Amino acid sequence: MNYQGLARKFLESQDINIGDRILIKKRDLEYQGMLLDRAEDADDQHIVIKLDNGYNIGINISETSLELLERGDAPKIEFAPLEFQKDPEKMDISIISTGGTVASIIDYKTGAVHPAFTAEDLLRATPELLDEANIKGKAIMNILSENMQPDYWVETARSIADEINQGAQGVVVAHGTDTMHYTSAALSFILETPVPVILTGAQRSSDRPSSDAFLNLMNSVTAARSDLSEVMVCMHANENDNYAYLHRGTKVRKMHTSRRDTFQSVNSSPLARIQEGRVKVMDQYYSYKKRGEYKLEVNDSLEPKIALIKIFPGVSGDLVDYHIDKGYQGLVLEGTGLGHCPEDVMPSLHRAADEEIPVVMTSQCLYGRTNLNVYSSGRQLLKAGVIPSGDMLPETAYVKLMWAMGQTRDRDGVKRIMESNLRGELSDKSSSQHFLKDYGE
Repeated sequence: MNYQGLARKFLESQDINIGDRILIKKRDLEYQGMLLDRAEDADDQHIVIKLDNGYNIGINISETSLELLERGDAPKIEFAPLEFQKDPEKMDISIISTGGTVASIIDYKTGAVHPAFTAEDLLRATPELLDEANIKGKAIMNILSENMQPDYWVETARSIADEINQGAQGVVVAHGTDTMHYTSAALSFILETPVPVILTGAQRSSDRPSSDAFLNLMNSVTAARSDLSEVMVCMHANENDNYAYLHRGTKVRKMHTSRRDTFQSVNSSPLARIQEGRVKVMDQYYSYKKRGEYKLEVNDSLEPKIALIKIFPGVSGDLVDYHIDKGYQGLVLEGTGLGHCPEDVMPSLHRAADEEIPVVMTSQCLYGRTNLNVYSSGRQLLKAGVIPSGDMLPETAYVKLMWAMGQTRDRDGVKRIMESNLRGELSDKSSSQHFLKDYGE
């Protein structure tokens, strides 16, 4: 029972449990129904029952009496195991679930969203997936994406590798959207993959009529059967349910809190468009890895003590010093404009250089690229050993520095990795053609 405080004492005094059928009297009103549980953080002034008409109602416990009508069991959801025959004519696709809204249900007892679906539950919610491929489901964790950790990226990468080694011809990862672009970047660096690895999610849970989970999952399986053999994100291309985009895992970012087309490629066009079961590469000259072109490799050593620090008016070097004092091994600055920070921060950046702590400069602007050679302040940063990041996204640079320092502790070696285009995270030159571009129909 999640009831707390006065509400809990009130129920316990009457020996009332979740699932019991009760009669509630309040002044001249009476209600009959089944007692439901509440969220853990709910107030202690109300109890909730499910009426015979199916509606839930909350009742303030002041001036209220209870009567037990019938003992009952707490409501729960049970499913029979899924059974289906493997089709030798179809490709074998694995779906790995980490949690998130695409793998969530609305708990109508409390109104909360819970990451309660396993990968098998995704197949129950979307049985049409079995028309597209032989689906193997596996839940490796059940978390909301704000709880994602670098260790979980490693666990996810190893699970993907296991599926590929067991014959999966494509892997779909169901993931919460809030930090999906961090995970897609991390998997891009950790994995060299011979098959497509597709991350997908949903802005609205699978059991809601407006959910985007169905289209995203269906298109992700289509993408997993394609010849584009990279780590990619597959999400709605617009607010309608007509097609989706495939974004490179290192060039994509969540750009809106609630829109279904929240994921956008930054400083790049999407890799491909998916519509009616077909994958169309957006640009015929686009360089991408093809199925079977590379053997599976897993390089999963990460340095988790990396900080992403935003530069803002009034920031001082104390923020940099704090992270150095706390043992952070690398810093990524989200600087202003071309990649700048106040002069007050400079002494702390020299300290970082003296202590062999790599510092990478990105930009808050997202579009465009850093350039530390234009202004004297930028050239001072270069003298302090700060590493420019080109047109790399701040989140991608943060993840890449984690990975780079997992591969080598040599500062020059880290610099070479950060300045090398390994997974399409860096472009050779600036281009404004992708700035807020609507790729349209």
